[in-house]
Amino acid sequence: MDAEERLLLVLRNTEEVVTEDELARMLEEKENPTAYIGFEPSGFVHIAQGMICARKIRDLQDAGFTVKIFLADWHAFINDKLDGDIDNIRLCGEYMKDAFLALGVNPEKTKFVWASEIITPDYWEKVLRVAKVSSLARIRRALTIMGRKEGEAETDVSKLIYPPMQAADIFQLEVDVAYGGMDQRKAHMLARDAAEKLGWKKPIALHTPLLLGLRGGGRMDPVEAKMSKSDPDSSILIHDSPEDIRRKIKKAYCPEGVVEENPIMDIAKHIVFPQKGSLLIERPEKWGGNLEVRSYEELEKVFAAKELHPMDLKSGVASALIELLEPVRKYFEKHPENLKRLKEIMGTSK
Repeated sequence: MDAEERLLLVLRNTEEVVTEDELARMLEEKENPTAYIGFEPSGFVHIAQGMICARKIRDLQDAGFTVKIFLADWHAFINDKLDGDIDNIRLCGEYMKDAFLALGVNPEKTKFVWASEIITPDYWEKVLRVAKVSSLARIRRALTIMGRKEGEAETDVSKLIYPPMQAADIFQLEVDVAYGGMDQRKAHMLARDAAEKLGWKKPIALHTPLLLGLRGGGRMDPVEAKMSKSDPDSSILIHDSPEDIRRKIKKAYCPEGVVEENPIMDIAKHIVFPQKGSLLIERPEKWGGNLEVRSYEELEKVFAAKELHPMDLKSGVASALIELLEPVRKYFEKHPENLKRLKEIMGTSK
């Protein structure tokens, strides 16, 4: 695979890269670059966090990258996840390792790295140097990377340490590409700006789209409207049963003929078509019979024209997700231990 083919693989189904020229040049120079994506171990993995990210990780690996999946245990502690219990946070991290292996990342090109493994005096020096060249206003604006509002740092100063830590993670891990959803853009830009001021290697930033929660977005900020594990009925978990997937999809916001801010259309666009290439709608002959849609653009056209009923769309998308997630369910049937323990911690049997 030549550099141009690798570039196309890295770029497909992405929302943004900063910058494409830097990425193209790096791929010309390096056969085996390194990328990272960071996760707080904070609960169950949903399809936005799992399927979109795992797909891009596999793209990166196919393009020659080693991908470091960063399990940010102390970051989750700062962010009050799992009640700030570091043992439970680390158990969740073990479950997340299972999740990404179940989603098909290449274990030979994946390195799971804990935050607690890289936090050394050298790391804290990087945190301080990033903080030294960043304004308080810039740090406050970056708090959205952790799902927090600017004012929340007033009662917990540790929140202000989080953005410089995330920038320092990138430098400590010595990666070429920092990858994440669009909600992580501010952290990556903070790292790029700090690198320029400090004369450090500037990371290329790669971002994939966010997925709307099942309740829909309306006029909400895209980050606030994204799928979230904190709202069980707004998200589909990667190990949900077929029955739960159909139940959640059936309840989802999906007004007839409306394409924008429609979470079912969003799932079709960002998950079903990239991973299956088509969408089969099964329906009785009296309602037009089965329909196979071969592109998202075609789906938009027929749905906007009200030639496809929302319930038929929901049924087709649910069936596609059930099929795509079958390997994940089988993996957890064979490796249930960490998921079972996390369910006990989370107080749910879902």
